[in-house]
Amino acid sequence: MRWVEAAATLFTAAAVLLAGLNSIHNWWMGIVGCVLFGWVFFEARLYADVTLQLFFIVTNAVGWWTWAGGRQGTERPVHRTPASWLAAMSVGGALVAAGYGWLLHRFTDAYAPFVDSAVLAFSVVAQLLLVWRSYESWWFWLLVNTLSVPLYLSRGLVLTALLYAAFWVNAVVALVRWRRLLRPA
Repeated sequence: MRWVEAAATLFTAAAVLLAGLNSIHNWWMGIVGCVLFGWVFFEARLYADVTLQLFFIVTNAVGWWTWAGGRQGTERPVHRTPASWLAAMSVGGALVAAGYGWLLHRFTDAYAPFVDSAVLAFSVVAQLLLVWRSYESWWFWLLVNTLSVPLYLSRGLVLTALLYAAFWVNAVVALVRWRRLLRPA
């Protein structure tokens, strides 16, 4: 299993680095990493993370298409998301985390179901914002990475925890980089 975790780590690290650099190539590399991490998380009984990998595979395909310009053929610019949308997405993420965490706690042998579910819910929010090329996606990635590092360490997934620690740093760098890419108001 360690080789699968290592391969997943390499592909996902490359994808996240490329996303922070605003490169469209992040999407196909992300698909490969998600397939591999789905296997790793299933073996670790982190079922919310398995579900999350399936979501990421779909959104990586959509992101690839969206960033390439979709039907219009014009590249989508980096932009800000309205505060009301961010608030609604935050509340929705918290509700999904609580509900899914309860389901996992009640009906499975999941490890840390509420933390795992928070990683799932806020990763969904962050990924949707990233697909839309929203500057604020990186704030949500900071939250996700902050929760993920201790969760993965507690399951012995040291490479994955180190990867998410690096993602935390990448999110900070991407916040600065993407702020410069915002169109003037």
